[in-house]
Amino acid sequence: MIDLRKMEQFVAVAEERHFHRAAHRLGMSQPPLTVAIKRLEEDLGVGLIERGGNRILGLTAAGHAFLREARETLRQAHYAIRMAQETAAGLTGLVRLGYVGSALYGRLPDTVRAFRQARPDVRLELREATTATQIVGLLNGTLDAAIIIPPLTDAEGIELHGFDHDRLCMALPIDHPLSRQDRLTLADLADEAFILWPMIEGRGFHLQVIRLCADAGFAPRIMQEAHGMHAVLSLVAVGAGVSIVPESMADFRPDRITYRAIAAPEAAFELSLAVREPTPATRAFVMIATEPPASTTLADFLVSGQICSDRSAGMADPVAWRSGQ
Repeated sequence: MIDLRKMEQFVAVAEERHFHRAAHRLGMSQPPLTVAIKRLEEDLGVGLIERGGNRILGLTAAGHAFLREARETLRQAHYAIRMAQETAAGLTGLVRLGYVGSALYGRLPDTVRAFRQARPDVRLELREATTATQIVGLLNGTLDAAIIIPPLTDAEGIELHGFDHDRLCMALPIDHPLSRQDRLTLADLADEAFILWPMIEGRGFHLQVIRLCADAGFAPRIMQEAHGMHAVLSLVAVGAGVSIVPESMADFRPDRITYRAIAAPEAAFELSLAVREPTPATRAFVMIATEPPASTTLADFLVSGQICSDRSAGMADPVAWRSGQ
């Protein structure tokens, strides 16, 4: 078997065309180098160097062919070593990140930009999905990290980090009679048709809405369910009903939707960054995601082409980028 050291020795001799200079380049004495090249030729069963006494006249045809392939082999080996070292350090690799739709309107754009600047050679895939779908992704290994809304029903082996804060608010069609009221409380929605998301897609979030309504003295009349917060709000925008959504999403279709605050302290909720068996690159993302963010707007994030929307109950197709893409 020809090892990399022998290839390096031959390449040095072939490029220097002089044993002494090649030995100096390799940091060794000349006699062992001369012996090593001779043994290499014996191992291969062919002559690689044309000699004239103690001088190198050139390379044989076999020598030229071996030089070409040896250079490529060494290049690949050095690249493999560098990739292994950078991957172990979290400087390269892949992070598949899931996120709930409301995260786009909070810290997520800041976090993505900071990570892009700090780790330009790490490939990042972004996938919008519900909390339940993301947890499945973490458990089956199709996601590396997830921005979710706790609590979780199945969190075995999942590590949670605080990521962002938000509140729930009311969302009504802009032409709804209640939208014209100066003061609107949640109790005013008692007789309205509600649009929510299936409980299976976010049990904790769903129950928080039910509890808020119960505290206001009614049970919401759920007339329609939609997969994903953008789908819920799109239905509100066309007048299909009212809903309770994250306050951070109040910039979504303000021409068609009226948003009103819910004063109750119970309207507050947290978003968490969840990981399971994180790779070095994912650890790097967690470290950056838990730092104070810079200021990046959702508009900047949209223009950069780094978003994919929730198309169904499952995760959307990923959008990937590297620095410079």
